[in-house]
Amino acid sequence: MIWLTWRQLRTQATAVIAALAALAALLATTGPHLAGLHTTAGHGLVQQLSPTDTTLYFVGGVTILLAPALIGMFWGAPLVSRELETGTHSLAWNQGVTRTRWLVTKLTLTGLTAVAATALISLAVTWWSSPIDQAVAAGGSDNTDNFVPRIDPAIFSARGIVPLGYAAFAFALGVLFGIVIRRTLPAMAATLATYTAALLTMPMWIREHLAPATTVTVPFTHDRMANYLLDSVSHIDIGKPDVWVTAEQTLDATGHPAHAMPPAYTDCESIKSCIDALAKAGYHQRVTYQAADNFWPLQRAETGVFLGLAVGLGVLCVWWTRTRLLKGSVQ
Repeated sequence: MIWLTWRQLRTQATAVIAALAALAALLATTGPHLAGLHTTAGHGLVQQLSPTDTTLYFVGGVTILLAPALIGMFWGAPLVSRELETGTHSLAWNQGVTRTRWLVTKLTLTGLTAVAATALISLAVTWWSSPIDQAVAAGGSDNTDNFVPRIDPAIFSARGIVPLGYAAFAFALGVLFGIVIRRTLPAMAATLATYTAALLTMPMWIREHLAPATTVTVPFTHDRMANYLLDSVSHIDIGKPDVWVTAEQTLDATGHPAHAMPPAYTDCESIKSCIDALAKAGYHQRVTYQAADNFWPLQRAETGVFLGLAVGLGVLCVWWTRTRLLKGSVQ
């Protein structure tokens, strides 16, 4: 059964290995130069990046984000649906192989291969990008060049170990849709839509609660104001370039949420006078953020969430195959 599963997987596996080899060669060639540049430039590295380095930085991040989705669509969804569409599953079950063993073997071998491939890609991209991430964390980005700290949602999912959890989840999700829908193309579409929804839901509503957040209250000063509107303050600089700000709220002089800005602020004629108006009125900004030290706790927690979901989906795949799929066939 293992040999048969490998024969069915070898085409996809060969293509992935070739792509991995090409990516690894490219990163290995340019990575030492980037590390050396960081040694000499320090936090000024971002301003000295070549167009090639910048392109590789963003391409690497996009590759990590796309890999689990592609695995779910092209490895997970067809794994069983293709067998159901062609009817070859019945032949396998009548050769002394139970449907449970058949599915578990496919899930285990293909799933582990998918996770291993994603781990190698993530390891390579994380290693190559580490000098840039260190420079950004030290304040080397001016927030206009699209380089953000690694704990920021824009790049967090393309670093560390969390892509492994995504790959396992996307693969198991694809297999489940393939079993339930029994048609490959609709299963691929459902996998992509559901995985994308999960990927967006995590940073928007869940991730910030996976590790203790820090809340500070800071006064309004000229060097802290990053963005303001006539009726509110949308962002203030807390002097920590390597954090992920999850919430901000303007407080009045009593320490309560401000329902209106002071009159002097709404009538101010310059940025300086606006800031002075807020400071004189005793207004402060309450900022909640995830500190840089929470990067790995968040990585471990989120990976655990998606690995747990993957295991649950795998169990559901086995249950559905045993009890719902072609009920009455050989067990």
